[in-house]
Amino acid sequence: MPIALTLAGLWAERMARAFWPAWTMLLLGLAPLIMGWQDRARPEAVLGFAVLGVLALVWALWRGLRRFRAPHRDDAIARVDARLPGRPIAALEDDQAIGAGDSASETVWRVHMQRMSEQTRAARAVEPNLRLSRADPYGLRYIALLVFVVALLFGSLLRVGSVVETRLGDAGQLATGPAWEGWVEPPAYTGKPTLYLADLEGRTIRAAEGALITLRLYGDVGELSVSETVSGRSDEVPADTGVQQSFEVTQSGSLEIKGEGGGTWDVTMVSDAAPEVALTGPVDIEASGEMAQPFRATDDHGVFAGEARIALDLTEVDRRHGLAIDPDPREPLVVDLPMPISGDRADFEESLIDDFSRHPWANLPVTLTLTVEDAVGQSGTSTPEQMRLPGRRFFQPVARAVIEQRRDLLWAKANAPRVAMVLRAISYRPDELFDNETSYLRLRVTLRRLEAEMEDGLSDAAQDEITQALWELAVLLEEGSLADARDRLERAQERLAEAMRNGASDEEIQQLMNELREAMDEYMRMLAENADPAEDGTDQPDSGQDNRQVTQNELDALMDRIQELMEEGRMAEAQQLMEQLNQMMENMRVTQGEGGGGPQSPGEQSMQDLAETLRDQQQLNDDSFRQLQDQFNQGQQQGRQGGQQQGQQQGQQPGGEGQPGQPGQNGQQGQGMGQGDNTQQGMTGDGGQGGEATGEGTLADRQNALREGLNQLRDALPGLSGEAADRAGEALGQAEDAMEGAEEALRGGDMAEAIDRQSEAMDALRDGMRNLGEALAENQQDQLQQGQGTQQGRAEGRPEPGRRDPLGRQMGNSGQFGSDESMLQGEDVYRRAEELLQELRDRSSDQQRPDLELDYLRRLLDRF
Repeated sequence: MPIALTLAGLWAERMARAFWPAWTMLLLGLAPLIMGWQDRARPEAVLGFAVLGVLALVWALWRGLRRFRAPHRDDAIARVDARLPGRPIAALEDDQAIGAGDSASETVWRVHMQRMSEQTRAARAVEPNLRLSRADPYGLRYIALLVFVVALLFGSLLRVGSVVETRLGDAGQLATGPAWEGWVEPPAYTGKPTLYLADLEGRTIRAAEGALITLRLYGDVGELSVSETVSGRSDEVPADTGVQQSFEVTQSGSLEIKGEGGGTWDVTMVSDAAPEVALTGPVDIEASGEMAQPFRATDDHGVFAGEARIALDLTEVDRRHGLAIDPDPREPLVVDLPMPISGDRADFEESLIDDFSRHPWANLPVTLTLTVEDAVGQSGTSTPEQMRLPGRRFFQPVARAVIEQRRDLLWAKANAPRVAMVLRAISYRPDELFDNETSYLRLRVTLRRLEAEMEDGLSDAAQDEITQALWELAVLLEEGSLADARDRLERAQERLAEAMRNGASDEEIQQLMNELREAMDEYMRMLAENADPAEDGTDQPDSGQDNRQVTQNELDALMDRIQELMEEGRMAEAQQLMEQLNQMMENMRVTQGEGGGGPQSPGEQSMQDLAETLRDQQQLNDDSFRQLQDQFNQGQQQGRQGGQQQGQQQGQQPGGEGQPGQPGQNGQQGQGMGQGDNTQQGMTGDGGQGGEATGEGTLADRQNALREGLNQLRDALPGLSGEAADRAGEALGQAEDAMEGAEEALRGGDMAEAIDRQSEAMDALRDGMRNLGEALAENQQDQLQQGQGTQQGRAEGRPEPGRRDPLGRQMGNSGQFGSDESMLQGEDVYRRAEELLQELRDRSSDQQRPDLELDYLRRLLDRF
């Protein structure tokens, strides 16, 4: 069998080398004939091309016959034998030349022949060498093949037969005789190819609706005429003898070219079906309020576009409170449906992803209707789906109340007085409801803007501006901007408890649990930083009877159990575990890590100083905002009372709020946070001095001091290199420029501009701190890689600032390795985990390592 296959390969190899010019000439000659060039060219040119083609083909065959050598079986045997070690096939044909008649020699010879026979069993067929690059360096055979394939795609083999009808003696008749051409061009959106009528003569043609039929008639006018019933122009259309005709297919019928050499076709019109669309599953809602509605759309030729129409389902709305009155007219919400960027649009599935949390109908009953359209203009509509328009849910009580009033104000402008009354009631006792002054001040400014706009009628622009302010206030109350980790932890616990009482989706539970874990980690770090170092210099907790050491694993297990119970709907048990977690946090004793006792490194000191600068800038921003509110209140009171009550206001108690005829409210409000409508002393950031000019000047001086302090901090930064260090320097420079702008605005009395520039300064400070932290981490890693360290610290066993153990963890007070520090912070968590896992695999594959270490590495790999 190997010999036969090798022989066949030899035939293929030698024929390819000898006759490749022949089939190259054949393909080049057939390509123009398949394309039909002979029907358009002059007969002389066709005959000349035929003669040249035949001569070239004869020459190629003659050349091939001269060079072709038929292979024999011996050639195949020799090629197979050459691939075997020792050429055993040739050895089997040898005879014993020495030692004939000697029994020992003959025995050796027989053993040799037996071994050669066994080696022949490993014979395999040898593949032929069909490479012709040396014989055809320009690739002419590939060019001929490409031209032939293109001709097959765009031409027809039936046209080759027309060359035999070309005769030189009939040239005059061909030039003057009747001829025609015709095409059926489907609409572009179908993606179908153009049909050539000459190839389809006598057959039934299936043409899409709107297909364009084009005919060209040659010869004398009147010798050929066209008769058709597919355009629907009239019942009886006389024969048309025009040279070129075009018409669209609008119905099934017949097409006929009358005259010598004409043709007849039956045309069946294929109608374009309307597209269809339907929802394929329930809506998926993220905790942030983003929705994802899956749907499926189909069309025979592809969907062109689509839209989703969301309309308020007024019959399903709970018409109470702010929704009791009729809503303001509002057009249905229309959004475009996502379409596939690539691929077939005839049948696809996509998801409508959007966030409608800020829409007036968020969390209200609506109907969702999807509509898709094809290229013709036909449309398909899904069955209206009743649902609540997904939106972000708020769990913090005050934030929920604010967002409800925002909804009522968007529902109808007539709700403005009711909204103002409710917001004023919310701010009645600010010390009991608001955790910081910023949220309360924003609420008061928004409330006064609403009451001022109500006097002249609430405009659309004012409505949008006020509702935007209410949304930002609700988000601030819900998420908070707390600098104190303990307050953030309590806020996360309160939100989780509120979610337990009101019910929450799995996504919302996941988000709240993530916030609780982050707040827990931050709180534990805060305790570690503020704890006093142990007197004995160890990392062990105090052995007091009231102290309890809680590990991070215990806290994680407890929070995982709380999340599991909430997802199962067992809210009572989850609430009990939540109370147990609160008790543990109250009694917990966190051990102090590195930095609690020893001196801080320059980088750590810089980070701490920048954090203090950021807190001071935040406090200055709050004071500036309070000053702006006091100026607004003073101007409003002066506008209402004409400047006559200014002297009376100076004799009133600070914080007196309320309107004329409401003395009780004034007194009660003064017991709150002390933020009233009147200008208040002691709260303008001026060190207790009243007066607008003095307050602004003092604020400007404080801003100047912060800017100078930041400048000194920039000069004292440790020398770091890298992109992160450069970004940190640029960010701190931007912060200093923003502080300078805020100072100039404060001295000029432009409080609004000052607040904006202070916000820019705080953002730049945060960016600078983040980049500086990255630069310190990179510098520390470089030092570890270079083996740098303090030899004295190693000798005495004391912890070295910035030194880490072999696993990258910081050392404790006693210098012992290991800590609870999270080593996977940032966005590269999964990349770092993959690197560690790969390192474990590499070490476990090193068989030179001790058996004990290999066993430990295998157990680690089995676990992860």
